Amino acid sequence: MTPLQNAPDPAQGLVPDTAHESTWEPAHEVAQAATHEVARAPAHTPSQQPAHETGHETGHETGQVGARYREVFAVGQFRVLFAGYALFLGGETVKMLALSVTVYAGTGSPLLGALAYVAGFLPHALGGTLLLAYADRWPPRAVMVGYDLVRAAVAAVLAAGLLSPVAMLVLVFVAGVPGAVASAARGALLPELLDGDRYVLGRAVFSMAAGGTQVLGFAAGGMLIAVLGPYGALWVTVVSCLLSAVLLRLRLTERPQRAASAGGGVRETWRVNRELLRRPTVRSLLLAQWLPAALVAGAEGVLVPYADRIGVPGAAGMLFTAVALGMLAGDLVIGRLVAPRHRERLAGPLALSLGAPLLGFVLSPGPVVAALLLAGSGFGVAYQLGLARRFLQAVPEGNRGQAFGLALTGTMTAQGVFAAGGGALGEVAAPGLVVGAAGVASLLSVLALWRALT
Repeated sequence: MTPLQNAPDPAQGLVPDTAHESTWEPAHEVAQAATHEVARAPAHTPSQQPAHETGHETGHETGQVGARYREVFAVGQFRVLFAGYALFLGGETVKMLALSVTVYAGTGSPLLGALAYVAGFLPHALGGTLLLAYADRWPPRAVMVGYDLVRAAVAAVLAAGLLSPVAMLVLVFVAGVPGAVASAARGALLPELLDGDRYVLGRAVFSMAAGGTQVLGFAAGGMLIAVLGPYGALWVTVVSCLLSAVLLRLRLTERPQRAASAGGGVRETWRVNRELLRRPTVRSLLLAQWLPAALVAGAEGVLVPYADRIGVPGAAGMLFTAVALGMLAGDLVIGRLVAPRHRERLAGPLALSLGAPLLGFVLSPGPVVAALLLAGSGFGVAYQLGLARRFLQAVPEGNRGQAFGLALTGTMTAQGVFAAGGGALGEVAAPGLVVGAAGVASLLSVLALWRALT
């Protein structure tokens, strides 16, 4: 399950913000405060920008009352960042669908067609291992705009139809490696635009956008391919990339890099990743973000054969949609209706609800009951909202971009590994048993990480 990480009007009259000099609390203090301390604003000098443009206002710091989504969208710079992200999601969905169709049509190979669909995601693991230091070394706007231009160029080459299917896969894979840096830069910029509980809701909005793409993006992408053909649909991706680059360049205020260049980027990435993983608080929070949800992804690897096993092959789409709808509902309900303090206390129970519903699959329920169980499991992904503020406070600001990139890289890698593992297990075991086993594994990981979750 992907906890992700809609085109509002761009912000007007933006003024550069130069007063974001946050301090970092030592890890041992964060560990003491993680369970009991409530959401609070970073310790920085107040900006001279209007409060509605920066999101740095007083209030929502006691943990008694949560922020509202309209307060998040009142921040002009967030609207710009979110609009760029929405364009990114839409363009990438269309590109990967069109690429999968093109490669399969050109080769007749289901394996290559599947590889085409994941070719844009697999490079994140490589980029997260080698390049994440640049998320803090380079200004975030420049990183995001530069990657949008790279994506536009790649999509244009694909749309021109000049490459063989294998060459298309290689191009998409290589161009996707720096995507980990752009994603890290975007994630690290969010807490600079939103403080306290607004940051947590901002994370929820990005997650809901990703979930909404799963529900609506595939249908819209399929319609575009049906009308324009795969190559014509790829030109839609080119346009979306260019629109995102122009929007971010003209409307997003540039901020300086968080860390100075020191040595090679690959060596620095390895060094900082090791330092982050050596911190007990950071390591436990990373594992808590990665394992419970990623283990449940093993169930998604066998939903298609499960639908076939119960005699309703056409229900597979409904099952996948149920997961996405559950995730959307969880982010909306927990983010909006639960106060920050209670949200953090609910992280453990919500994480348990990821795996618990999946145990019902050992009884081979019909499609309706199976969809309800999967929706309940998807709802549990909202447990990550209870970890967002704690993780932000646990990492040093100078390495914030790399820390967020490491979290995303680990999430995507773990989900890919466990989804593939679930599919492999489905070769020797009934799909319902595989789904149930994924639920058991998720529950065991939650119990092992209970201290980090509560």
